[in-house]
Amino acid sequence: MGFFDSLANSLGRSVKSSAQNAVNQTVRKAEHEAVNAATNAATKAVSNAVANSKTKTYKFNELPQNAAELMALPEAALTDANAVAALAVLALIQFSKNEATGVEMLNALKGPAPLSERDKSFLHDRFDGTSHLPMSYFEGATPQNNYTPSTPYTISVSENPYSRDQFAQGYLTLYLKSGGADSPRPVTLRNKPSSGQWFLWDFASLVSGIRTAVEADPWA
Repeated sequence: MGFFDSLANSLGRSVKSSAQNAVNQTVRKAEHEAVNAATNAATKAVSNAVANSKTKTYKFNELPQNAAELMALPEAALTDANAVAALAVLALIQFSKNEATGVEMLNALKGPAPLSERDKSFLHDRFDGTSHLPMSYFEGATPQNNYTPSTPYTISVSENPYSRDQFAQGYLTLYLKSGGADSPRPVTLRNKPSSGQWFLWDFASLVSGIRTAVEADPWA
């Protein structure tokens, strides 16, 4: 191989290397821009969700002790899905004290789909003999004050832009904030078109564990 051939090969490799480097830089730049775009889009989506969230607040001077008292409340017309979610907390409080009465109250809110035996067993297993769990959904209730809420008893129920993803099918997912949890808990309601009422459909997340109250925490 002559000098000029060697030089040509060397120049060829140099050009090829430079071209490859340029391609690699372009690819890395495109990947970086794509990641930034995705991150910005996700951040914007979260910001929009927070900005567009809707919250309704309900106040109760007294807690109902049975299904009749529950259904006598103005919120018990069941035409306001948010109100039904709030009433579910009142029913769960009674369940924590008297399961049979609590079941009657929950069934009044579940309408055409009453609790099954499996549902009742599930709820039984989620309570520890105290009312801390459902009481945590009231404003002012925290682990530090043993989930003692402010009065009147106040519950806030929120809707976000994703709450109505299945609205056309008759479902609405709402969120309740617990003073013992980091994130709001979802509860799904189902609409009955013939009456225009909303009934409890899925509220399992409302009975998920919360932080231990100070009085029950040996490490507090």
